[in-house]
Amino acid sequence: MNAAFFAKSILLGLALSADACAVSLADGLKAGKTRIKRLVFMACVFALLQGLMPLLGYLLGHALLRIIEGFIPWIALVLLSFFGGKMLKEGICDLRRPPSQTVDAQPPKAFLSVWAIIIQGIATSIDALSVGFSIADYTLPMALVCTSVIAVVTLFLCLICAFSGEKLGQKFGARAAVAGGVILIFIGLNIFLSHIVQH
Repeated sequence: MNAAFFAKSILLGLALSADACAVSLADGLKAGKTRIKRLVFMACVFALLQGLMPLLGYLLGHALLRIIEGFIPWIALVLLSFFGGKMLKEGICDLRRPPSQTVDAQPPKAFLSVWAIIIQGIATSIDALSVGFSIADYTLPMALVCTSVIAVVTLFLCLICAFSGEKLGQKFGARAAVAGGVILIFIGLNIFLSHIVQH
């Protein structure tokens, strides 16, 4: 393991974390003023899954991975569109409320549940299974180090995006929730269309 190996691992982390970062930002926009622990938990889940998926792809091998590869874009599209649509609907409803019934006057809505965060993490990381192909020539220790680097990079970037989104969400309120919903739907479509184009 040399400098080139770590550089490649960091670049993989930056590339793979893009979707998770966008979703972290979108969730942060909807979160408003929420517990720091929940945003940190979300970033940790995204990072863990982003590191596990390439490792799983590495361990599964080409044959088995090709069987499930066709389902990957559909899973991402359905899950992210569902959460994005829900967020978009809630944001629009908040915008349509009379001034006397603004979001500030309402009881604060619960942030994403633990299961919702895990499902979003799966949706944004499942396409990273195919990265197992690009590290197929690695030894198991090398694969473990590489995927750990990917996880650390994802964690760092998702934390930045989640807390940035939270600050923007507090400032822009329901408009931020609408933007977050649009981002989630866009990410789902992007994952889906990128797989269609590649295949």
